[in-house]
Amino acid sequence: MELKPLVTLLAIVNPLAIVPFFIHYTQGFSREQRRQTILVSTLSTFIVIAVSALAGLQILEFFGITLASFQVGGGMLLLTSALNMLNAQPAEAKPSTNVMEDGAEKAAQGSSIAVVPLTIPLLTGPATMSTVVIYADKAKTMLQLATLVGYGVVVALATLACFSLAAPIARFLGKTGISVMTRLMGLILAALAVEVMSDGLVKLFPLLGGH
Repeated sequence: MELKPLVTLLAIVNPLAIVPFFIHYTQGFSREQRRQTILVSTLSTFIVIAVSALAGLQILEFFGITLASFQVGGGMLLLTSALNMLNAQPAEAKPSTNVMEDGAEKAAQGSSIAVVPLTIPLLTGPATMSTVVIYADKAKTMLQLATLVGYGVVVALATLACFSLAAPIARFLGKTGISVMTRLMGLILAALAVEVMSDGLVKLFPLLGGH
């Protein structure tokens, strides 16, 4: 399998952009609590990607949704995420919700914020899941499907690295550096979103492809 799925996943998950959120949520945590949060968040990120890769198509089939329709819808989600990132927001952030405040409140109460909101929706939300399902359909062999799941391991390790090195990353890049990186990832993601949508539209309306 080509590297495009990995590039897409790294762009949309973009743990680097979540570093400020991680620091904010865990600022009152002990070293052990912070370590536990990093491990749970890393494992959860992998589980979301792996389940989407292995069971996503079966779920679509159960609900009677065609992959072409899913590609168009998923592409629109990706484009929305890309627009968020071009505004230096996390890909899965929703400006109309209180994810930031809810996470801070949970952290203040001593609750685990590793799964919600760090993993879902900030790291892996609907756009991430739909992307994995779309690429799972392109996997023609078990080896390619296993490779896609393996990409989930790479994304999880990238999350582990970014969160473990959160403080030095934040000091080195600063808010401006993180914003620039997020916008660059958003631009890449916007191009990939258009490609996914166009592929789905051609399947739905073959005349668009000139056939």
